[in-house]
Amino acid sequence: MSSLLEKELPTGWYGKLSLVYAHRQNTTTLIHNQNQAPLKVQRPFYPEGQQVCHSVILHTAGGIVGGDRLSCNFHLQPNAQALITTAAASKIYRSNGTQAQQNIEIRVDSGACLELLPQETIVFNGAIYRQDLRVELATKASWIGWEITRFGRSARGEKFLQGEWRSHTEIWQQGVPLWIDRQLLPGSEEVFHSPHGLAGQPLVGSLVYVGQEVSPELVEKVRSLWNGKGEAGVTRLSCGLLCRYRGSTTSEVRNWFTAVWQLLRQSFLARSSCVPRVWQL
Repeated sequence: MSSLLEKELPTGWYGKLSLVYAHRQNTTTLIHNQNQAPLKVQRPFYPEGQQVCHSVILHTAGGIVGGDRLSCNFHLQPNAQALITTAAASKIYRSNGTQAQQNIEIRVDSGACLELLPQETIVFNGAIYRQDLRVELATKASWIGWEITRFGRSARGEKFLQGEWRSHTEIWQQGVPLWIDRQLLPGSEEVFHSPHGLAGQPLVGSLVYVGQEVSPELVEKVRSLWNGKGEAGVTRLSCGLLCRYRGSTTSEVRNWFTAVWQLLRQSFLARSSCVPRVWQL
């Protein structure tokens, strides 16, 4: 009897979140908000005026386990301006053998800009996780996003020696791929220490801006903002910029990414710095 009940129980969360932003009367408004647990979004707020809508996503279950399927769909209508972050670090727990998945689909219409800046993701040893992100940009649309991932609870001495992490990101504009990035990290001692893997470091990060051509001078400014102990690199894209990090300290990569993000804001969006208050909690 107990085995029959176990077969009938759900194998994981099937969370969904759909957000649509519109620009009306010089204000960006969240006009559509549909969610399914464990995903939800806090009430929008405007710390830098009505033109930019800030949203904070919550994962009410506290973490992602094997079998979970999370799906997010974000749409910015023409000229809408939004910043989306998360309330806390995301946790990907050890799996029982089943893969957990997160899929994010983003559409940014003409003149709109989305800043997607989640807090750190912690991938526990033994986790099996795949994340897919696809961004569709219209002409004169822009996107800034970052991802900071810690492999293993390194504060407890844990390494990512079992499991698997996959990340697949695509950014398209008018049917043309602007940036495609596929990453695979199998958990093992060899990969953890390999120079082509983590090189003994538990933390990696990527920051991407796509929207306008970035000058060589701005690339040098971005490089000059780096003064940490980990490894960092900056690359020009066809109409954007890519920053990579590999190291051990969250504050180190967060400080650099924040400084780069603020510089890009000033250079391409004519906006001053406005750090989301949830990062300071």
